[in-house]
Amino acid sequence: MPAKQKYLSTPGQRLLKISAGLIGGYLLSTALHLAMALVPSIGINLLVSGTFSGFLLWVVLMIIAFWVRNGWVVWGIYLLLTLIFGLIAYNGKVAI
Repeated sequence: MPAKQKYLSTPGQRLLKISAGLIGGYLLSTALHLAMALVPSIGINLLVSGTFSGFLLWVVLMIIAFWVRNGWVVWGIYLLLTLIFGLIAYNGKVAI
């Protein structure tokens, strides 16, 4: 039995979700880890396990990208968070 058309995403939204999950999720995962590396108690341990935790976070962000109905919303959220964490990492200051 085929799926009902109203439950399927349009090809444009599907492309936005895939690209947000792959590219946006990777950028957000990297920016978050760079910002977290500045925290003194986390920084050393994060460098050791950063590859594994970065991969896991990337997979979670890919899954989250498909939960949201609109791909533009996912891109907006991912880019905003990437910008915030990137600026924190660039400035080298973490407000705790």
